[in-house]
Amino acid sequence: MSQPFPRLLAVLILVFTSSSFAANHIAARIAFDQGTGLLLAILFRSGLTLLVLLGLLLIRRESLRLPEGTGGWQLLLGLLIAAQSFCVYSAVARIPVAVALLVVNLAPLFLVLLSWALGGPRPTPRTAALMGMILVGLTLVLDVPARLAGGDDAAWGPGIAFGVTAAAVFAVALWITEHKLSKVPGTLRSMLTIGVVFLAAALAGFGGAVPGGIAPPAQSSGWIALGCLALLYGTAFSVLFICMPRLNLARNAPVMNVEPVASLLFAWAILGQALGALQLLGGAVVVSGIVLLALRRS
Repeated sequence: MSQPFPRLLAVLILVFTSSSFAANHIAARIAFDQGTGLLLAILFRSGLTLLVLLGLLLIRRESLRLPEGTGGWQLLLGLLIAAQSFCVYSAVARIPVAVALLVVNLAPLFLVLLSWALGGPRPTPRTAALMGMILVGLTLVLDVPARLAGGDDAAWGPGIAFGVTAAAVFAVALWITEHKLSKVPGTLRSMLTIGVVFLAAALAGFGGAVPGGIAPPAQSSGWIALGCLALLYGTAFSVLFICMPRLNLARNAPVMNVEPVASLLFAWAILGQALGALQLLGGAVVVSGIVLLALRRS
């Protein structure tokens, strides 16, 4: 068995991958602002990642056969991640990137509730308090009082709805991964999942299910952003899965919650998206609550 990396190195790798995932969403927003279709972005992202994971499987000469009884669950997982990918990009295209990712990062909260509903342990009082803390922070991030007062942008409602849906769908995907697909090797599971995402996006795009879903960028900068989002996501995903056995995720996984923080910095520096002081406070509360919740689950 591979020895774990020193903790500092493991943390640096997780910060790098989380920051790359965040930068992928910044590139996606630039591409969307240039008229790029959501499904085209998913095709680029999943296509490159699929090639990397398939190559990794072939190099390692790992079996491509699924354990008996897992085929249906694997297909469902792929469809859920396809839906989650579409919802995340739909949120990113409509509201500030950092806000979208903070909403999407509610997935651990939904996972706690889903596990409880399906017969798992009931949330402890401390877990319930952390969940309440996250919701209070999210209320500040979304600046709910101002939106209720009528200062809402028409895109905010759908953007938040897509973000919440992405979080809920991802929570279901995490539950299936943990309880139904734990016997499937990680690289194979990831490759098949990304493969289903690619096929679903291709069928939906070329079948006309989403109008403008595969529309090309209007300018060269949109193509550059499209290439960057695929490269950033593919690199982060590949590094994460190659290094995963040595990252001691049971201890270090909460570090990955740096993604919305990195997206906030990137969105401010690159897109000029800035949040108010109260929203920043709310973001800090949300991230802190999610980290504490992840530490308790660990």
